[in-house]
Parts: sequence; structure tokens; C-alpha cells
Amino acid sequence: MPHPAPPDREGFEREALVHLDAVYRTALRLSGDPANAEDLVQETMLKALRAWHQFEPGTNAKAWLLTILRNTYINQLRAAKLRSATVDVNAVEAFTVFRDVQDADPEGTFFAAIVDDEVIRAIDTLPPEFREVLILSDAEGLSYAEIAGVIAAPVGTVKSRLFRARQLLQKRLYDFAVHAGYVRKREGA
Repeated sequence: MPHPAPPDREGFEREALVHLDAVYRTALRLSGDPANAEDLVQETMLKALRAWHQFEPGTNAKAWLLTILRNTYINQLRAAKLRSATVDVNAVEAFTVFRDVQDADPEGTFFAAIVDDEVIRAIDTLPPEFREVLILSDAEGLSYAEIAGVIAAPVGTVKSRLFRARQLLQKRLYDFAVHAGYVRKREGA
């Protein structure tokens, strides 16, 4: 029986490894835990390397990697569900956004960090199917068609989920902004 050809490491490094940060960011938003995100990334990249011969040159390597990531994440959730009676996928820890230590406006940085943290917390509270499309669209810049390919759903479903995710996010951030005194509450709201 012939052995499969060794993976094209140069092609993999050139096409796939450049998306490592995007894969990690998405894994972190999906899992909510840096250690789990690192494990997801490692497993995703290993699977991608092993299946590199199936990647079609000229297509979107980032979308291909995020599809592998999503499937790996879902498989891990299913396995955890079998091991445990309950898995709370919405229980995500907020994390801080890393910033440069040097800043000409430390007060601005302080307030921006508060708002950034609140945006992240608001995203983390979205239902998983909304959070996923929001991250893939707004954080990773994938098109509707690419997101549809990643989550294996029609483009119309992607558009609908993204619209609802943005509405929920806007509502949660509006409430935060009113409470924090950044904006005045609209009459009738």
C-alpha cells in the first residue's frame, strides 16, 4: 500500500501559518479560555498540515483553516458533552486586550480599555451561533459566502445571524454607555 506524500511544508508555511493569529483569535472567542484556545489552534494546525494536500491553491486559506477550527471545536464540545452531563458553552471568561505599555494618552487608554473590555464581554454573552458569525465577519473579515462555507449554512442564514448579532450587541453596548454616562438615554428607550 503506497504511503501518502509528505505535506508541502513550504506551501503550508507560506499559505497557512500567516493566519495563525486569526485562528487563535477565533479560537479564543469560541472557547473563552486562552489555554483551550491554544489547544484548539494546535489541533487545528496539525489537522491542516495533515490535510494540506486537500487544500486548493488560490482559494482562501484563512476560511479553510477557520472551517477546520470550527469543526474541531464542535467535535470537542460533543466529546465533552458525552463525558459530562452538562456543558455550559456560554460560560466564558472575559479577557483583557493587550496594549502597548507606552502611550501618549494614558487616560484615553484607560477609558478605551474599559470600553474594549465591555465590547468583548458583550460579544461573549451573545448566543454561540450569533457570536460565531460576528467574529468571522467583523473580526476576521470573511465574506458572507466564506462564512457560509465555514459554518455550513446558507448565505441567508449568515446574513440573518449577523444582523441579529449586531442588534443584540448594539443594545447591550447602548445600555452600558448609558449606565457609564457616555450617552444620555433616549426618550422612550
